[in-house]
Amino acid sequence: MNSKVSMVVRILLGLILLVFGINKFANFMPAMEMPEAAGAFFGAMMATGFLIPLIAVVEIVVGAMLLLNKWVPFALVALFPITVGFILFHLALAPAGIGAAALVAILHLILLYNYRESFKGLFV
Repeated sequence: MNSKVSMVVRILLGLILLVFGINKFANFMPAMEMPEAAGAFFGAMMATGFLIPLIAVVEIVVGAMLLLNKWVPFALVALFPITVGFILFHLALAPAGIGAAALVAILHLILLYNYRESFKGLFV
């Protein structure tokens, strides 16, 4: 894939992660409307006192790594469980938000494909 396209995808995903990660601490964007089950699930994650901050820190760090073009393959691996959780959360509990989850997943998959040479050793 064109390196300019890859760079745009990397920067876009990095910005999305950085903004939404910071928002988990600063709350500068309004909370989205969620069905009752989704709200209960999200509330339970917040009630742990550590899960949402952990996700936010990973999003911020991975977003910064993508924006700075540092350790991108590692960042993509670290992001994988969050992307899967994001997709499954919206598929199961809040289907109205699947568009944003799909965008993150597609951008993530594009970058995984572009950096596939870095992952060859994992599948030997």
